Amino acid sequence: MISVIIPTYNEEKNIEKALKQFENQTIGRKNIELIVVDGGSKDGTREIARKFADRVIIQTSKGVGGARNDGVAVANNHIIATTDADTIIPPDWLERIARNFEDPRVVGTYGMTKPSDGKWHHKLFYSFLNAFELPFQNITRIHLPCGSNTAFRKKEFMEIGGYSDAQVCDDLEIGMRLRKKGKMKGDKKIVVFASTRRYEKTGLLAPNWLIFKNTLRLILGRKAGAAAYARQEYG
Repeated sequence: MISVIIPTYNEEKNIEKALKQFENQTIGRKNIELIVVDGGSKDGTREIARKFADRVIIQTSKGVGGARNDGVAVANNHIIATTDADTIIPPDWLERIARNFEDPRVVGTYGMTKPSDGKWHHKLFYSFLNAFELPFQNITRIHLPCGSNTAFRKKEFMEIGGYSDAQVCDDLEIGMRLRKKGKMKGDKKIVVFASTRRYEKTGLLAPNWLIFKNTLRLILGRKAGAAAYARQEYG
């Protein structure tokens, strides 16, 4: 059994498709607990989500990481996976995640996030980054998982205090703290496909420069800088 946490904010256009994907998972829908944590959507996100999710709650904690923390707090299963409402999930996503936790030393696992849509140069840039990120992290053991494609054991996650309330790179930072509890495993076979819609809104430079700066800060043992990054509006 795996609990899946999906933070949302004004995802009326995407949430039904996002949740219905889990009906086709190879481990079977009965083995999945779907939890949507909504950040105060002004559209019909929650109403639609209630038709397909096992639980829909209102976010009370700060930041995207806080939304995930809220979801983990009410989750019933020992293995937790996180993804986003604009992400396409292959049918074997949770099966591959579960396999990695057959090793009792593994406390967290993550994979690759590839582009699902967008302009060709946005997709090319996204693909270029992902081609090098996972091998680099496995070699250096500096694990920086993406929130759209991460899973962990609830016990160890709660012991380290969950995600930070940083508005950017909270998902990257969690891997560095989980590593202290056991083995983090980057797996190139765990793949999801995410939208490049942020690039459509902000361009390539701004979000990636922000992520680069904060990733460097984390590697150097410093906190990620503040940024107005969460609860973005997309057309």
